[in-house]
Parts: sequence; C-alpha cells; structure tokens
Amino acid sequence: MSEVQVLGGSVERGDEILTPEALQFLGDLHDRFAGRRDELLQARSLRREEAARTGRLDFLPETREVREGDWQVAEAPAALRDRRVEITGPTDRKMTVNALNSGAKVWLADLEDANTPHWENVVSGQVNLHDAVRGTVELTTPEGKHYSLRDDVARPTIVMRPRGWHLDERNLKIGDRKAVGALVDFGLYFFHNVRALLSNDSGPYFYLPKMESHLEARLWNEVFTFAEAELGIEHGTIRATVLIETIPAAFEMEEILYELREHASGLNAGRWDYLFSVIKYFRDAGANFVLPDRNSVTMTAPFMQAYTELLVRTCHKRGAFAIGGMAAFIPNRKDPEVTEKAMAKVRDDKAREAGDGFDGSWVAHPGMVDLCREEFDKVLGDKPNQLDRTRDEVRVTADQLLDVAATEGSATMAGLRGAVDVGVRYLASWLGGTGAAAIHNLMEDAATAEISRSQVWQWVRNGITLEGGEQVTEELVRSVLDEVHKDLAGQIPAELLEPAVELFEQVALAKDFADFLTLPAYERIQ
Repeated sequence: MSEVQVLGGSVERGDEILTPEALQFLGDLHDRFAGRRDELLQARSLRREEAARTGRLDFLPETREVREGDWQVAEAPAALRDRRVEITGPTDRKMTVNALNSGAKVWLADLEDANTPHWENVVSGQVNLHDAVRGTVELTTPEGKHYSLRDDVARPTIVMRPRGWHLDERNLKIGDRKAVGALVDFGLYFFHNVRALLSNDSGPYFYLPKMESHLEARLWNEVFTFAEAELGIEHGTIRATVLIETIPAAFEMEEILYELREHASGLNAGRWDYLFSVIKYFRDAGANFVLPDRNSVTMTAPFMQAYTELLVRTCHKRGAFAIGGMAAFIPNRKDPEVTEKAMAKVRDDKAREAGDGFDGSWVAHPGMVDLCREEFDKVLGDKPNQLDRTRDEVRVTADQLLDVAATEGSATMAGLRGAVDVGVRYLASWLGGTGAAAIHNLMEDAATAEISRSQVWQWVRNGITLEGGEQVTEELVRSVLDEVHKDLAGQIPAELLEPAVELFEQVALAKDFADFLTLPAYERIQ
C-alpha cells in the first residue's frame, strides 16, 4: 500500500476519523483506482473536443445491445423504496440535525456542491455523519441554542454525496500524489459506518455526481465491489443513485444503470448542473446552443422536458427510481407575498414531476418538505413509488435532447446583472466556508455559480445582443461586475468579496474555460 500522509491541520475529533486503519483503506482504494480515474478525466477532454467540433452528441452505437437488452437493476432495500421527498444540504452539525428532523424520506448529505472543501469541513462532515448514523448528533451554539434529534419524527434514510471524480484532496497525500476527493469521501464514510448502518436496517447509500460516461460508472462499481470484499460486506450492499447532471450522461442513462446494476438505486434529474453542462459542453458550438436568461429556462423547455421524460422512462424500464430536481426556494416569513407566489410555483413543479412519473423529488429547506410530500401523495397514495408506470410511450431522440434553440426567452441586462450578482455572492460564501448559501430567498450551491459564469462566458464569446440592443462584451461584463462590487461592499467582508470578484472575472472571462470553477477556487482556500 502507498504511504498516506495527512497534510491538513488538526480538526476536532479528527483522530476518530483519520485512524491508521481508515487511512490504510484509503491507500488501498487509491492504489487500485486512482490511475483509472485519471485516464477517464482525460477521456472527458477528448470527447468534449469532438462534440465542440461537430456540435453533436448521440447514443453510442457500441452499447446498443445494452439499451435493447432485457435486464433490471437489483431490487431496492426497504430503506430506499419510498423516496417521495428528499431534503438536500451540507453536513455541518446544525444542518445535519435539521435534516434528520425534517420529516423527509431521504437526506442527501452533501459533501460535494453544498460543501466548501476546507479541510475542517471535510473531516468534521465525516464526524457529523458518524454521529448521525448512530443517532447521537446534537449541538449547543455559543449563544446557548440547543439542537437535538426529535423522537416524534421518523428519521430519513441517509444518502451521502461524495465529491465528483474531478476534484482532488490536497490535504491527504497518497504515495506521490494528491488524494482523489471522491475516494476520500466514500472511503471514510463507508469504512466507519457500514456496519452501524446495517445494524439500523439501513445501508451504505450514495449519490454519485458529475459523471459523464458509463465507463465512469463502471469505475464506481469496481470501487464498490472492492470495498465490500475488503471489509467482508455482502456484495450488492452498497446502493447508488446517479445524478444525471451532464449532457453526455443523458445519452448514456441505460448504460450507467447497467454498469451499476448490482449496486444501482436510481437516477436523479440534476437540473441546475445539467443546464451548466449544456452550456459548457457546447459553449463554442454557435448560436443554436446559447440559452436566454437562467430564469427563462424552465423544465417545460423542449430540451429539458426530453431529458426528464427519458430519465423516467429509462429508470422504470430497468426497475430503478427516478428522482426529480431541486426546489431551492426558502420560505421567508418577513415577506409573505413573495413566499406565497414562490410556493405556488414550487407546488406546480412538484405536481408536474409526480404527474410525469417521478418517484420523488428534492427540496432544500425543511419548510418545503410537506408541500413536496403533498403533491406526491396525491399521485402515489399508499404506493411507495411509481415503478409500475413505465412510460412506454416516451421516445426521445438525440435531436430532442440537443434542441436548445427552441427554448423561449431572451437575454436581458437584468439577466446579466443577476448572473454576476448571484455568482459573486455565492463565491464569497464558498470561499468563506459555506457551500450552501441563502441568496435572494433561494438556497444556492455550486451549480448556481457555474450557470452564472458559464452563461456570461458564452454570451461574451457569441457576441449576444441583449434586449434593448446592447452587445455583451468583456467591457460590459467588467462594468457590471464593478457595479455589483460596489453594491456588495457594505454587505460582504472585503477579505471574501475581493477574491470572489477576482475569481468570477477569471472564470467568466478568461479565454480558456475552466471545466469547474471549484478547481481554481480550491487554490484560494486552506
């Protein structure tokens, strides 16, 4: 096994997580799988170059037999059969208690987009998950407020989301390289919690983000198989739900489920990252791939509707669950009119998902759990899911998935300013250690900033003309950025605002498009 060195500083109770045995397990994972991960990241670049050249993606001819074959994923364990409402959020201690008390069926414990990977967050997140699994998590704040688990609410099933394949963990060195963030997050959680989870009639369940191909799913399956064998756990105990949040993955949904079929639980329509991926993948493919203002792009846009209907059809054809997208709205008691209008939109969105055949959906705030449940209860009744609704009538073509040009709406100055404002606000929060930020009554994560900066980049590079006749140029963006900078100067500490403004300008205007803004952002944190 390669030597594992802990380069990060001391974290409270970190010695309970970074034990010699756990580090050895991480070393074994890296020795076997880190090299293959590197190869797959390189394959992403090659495929993107081909798509940029042709302006196309298509279903893979070499995997036609998988799509036409007769196979099913493994039957879901009892703890994952009813997923009608899932709450997402970071793993800080307060949010952990609130999520477990929310009444949701599932808690997506997020070590990825809702988490700034400060070393303290990485390790303390594992501490909090350790206590959450055992039902011992509680918190008393410096102000004396106490948070503890309620006895009168059924606790949600924990489904942990590790970092995507693209992110490293520089505070752990394994051999002569940085650790792979995904393997660190998965490995520590699985090693410390698998037996406790099984003793609670649950199990080691995961959400897998940012994948772009079935080969990346195959690698996860190999990781799961090895981990189970290494700890003497029955094969197939691990279950994974894959976020279909990249445009190439939308063309490989069946193949992704097939690769994970003994460990698969379902697919999720990660709508915000999916929009970012569409922009990123076809950012230089011309006007047909330029999106209007973010707020104009609803789930009824033809290319988004094609994506979600294909996801439900694919999942139910293969016995897997289809989980809907995020409702990011945060109820605001101080503004009941805004809250009422937003709640009506969320209700319509959840009713649409339930009507389309989804088995459940996401919310970001405990105050939205009941609303989501109510809409799914109307369709599900006493049934735990809609696996019996196979949507055989759905037929989705490559052209439909790529029909971005049919999206209604336009690019406006308000949309440009909003993208810059939200992007800077989020980056300031992220750099400060908070990866899930409340901005303008919405709970935003990294996908928000990704959409914002990628859309600005795309508008500039395509010379988009806004409503009113003004062309989007680098100079215009910098002018808007200066205005936003001045507006936020009294609201955000300078030590966070200044680097956030610099970083937004870098990732929105640089000639070379950063694949993920979290990569250069990571270099700015400890």
